[in-house]
Amino acid sequence: MLPHRLGRLGAHYLPRRAANLRTVLGERRNGQVVCFKALGPSTTRAYSSQTGQMEPKGVLITGCDTGFGFSLAKHLHNKGFTVFAGCLLKDKGSDGVNQLDNLKSERLKTVQLNVCEDEEVEAAVQFVQGNLKDPEKGLWGVVNNAGISTFGEVEFTSMETYKEVAEVNLWGTVRVTKAFLPLIRRAKGRVVNITSMLGRMANPARSPYCVTKFGVEAFSDCLRYEMHRWGIKVSIVEPGNFIAATSLYSPERIKVIAEKMWSDLPEVVRNDYGKKYFDEQIAKMHSYCNSGATDTSPVIDDVTHALTAPSPYTRYHPMDYYWWLRMQIITHMPAAISDRIYIY
Repeated sequence: MLPHRLGRLGAHYLPRRAANLRTVLGERRNGQVVCFKALGPSTTRAYSSQTGQMEPKGVLITGCDTGFGFSLAKHLHNKGFTVFAGCLLKDKGSDGVNQLDNLKSERLKTVQLNVCEDEEVEAAVQFVQGNLKDPEKGLWGVVNNAGISTFGEVEFTSMETYKEVAEVNLWGTVRVTKAFLPLIRRAKGRVVNITSMLGRMANPARSPYCVTKFGVEAFSDCLRYEMHRWGIKVSIVEPGNFIAATSLYSPERIKVIAEKMWSDLPEVVRNDYGKKYFDEQIAKMHSYCNSGATDTSPVIDDVTHALTAPSPYTRYHPMDYYWWLRMQIITHMPAAISDRIYIY
């Protein structure tokens, strides 16, 4: 029997090549995966010691007010990088901005950056270029981390919500990447896009988020193909459930979203679904948010590896074993099977 949680996966514990993949089957009981049988060879490929020895280089990170971005900015600064921390609320003096500024380091500079605004993105490019020691050598890395999330079934979700989530998660990633690529090309550097396990597998009641993360996955693949000739490496980090660690949702916020969602529903939708069903789905969202990992270090380590390894991986999977197995089944097995296991 394997434990429900084995910690970080992907390159941490599982091989990257399909030929070496350990195939396992099991069933889910009370939220746990049990009764596994190994069907193929198993090897591990630890990479913690495979990072390159690098001179200090510059990296821009979006979404550094809180969550992954905030932690990553401090971590990379401690690793010797010059960090440009893009913050949505720098002009409002958010707690995250103040904490980063209070480090009073010449190698960590906060930047006002709303990834939805062309003017702010262009101003950030000029700020970064003006603060590089040698702008002609370019910028080593861009980490597209800024993102928002929401929930609700398709008929519960307004078009405005779809557009709002896409503007940040998808078009914000595209906008920032395009703006900084000239600097990245000069350094032959790295682009690291933080997506989600929900960029590989869809989930009920998460379509606005899934749509945008699937989009970033496709954008990243296209970019990787195109940037190969320039010597730029493009990596994708696909975190599992880290909601508890990133404060994306609080019980109060879920309640506010749910109340507005219900009040805005067309009458025909309210009548057809009923309040009881609606409340049951909201309860599931509460449960999901309370069950996530609280330690962000797997994500931080993966981004660091993508920025520093001589040969970074295309995709990283920092997630619990349950979610990794579910992703493999949904993406590799016929939908008729995976739907029966996980959806119906």
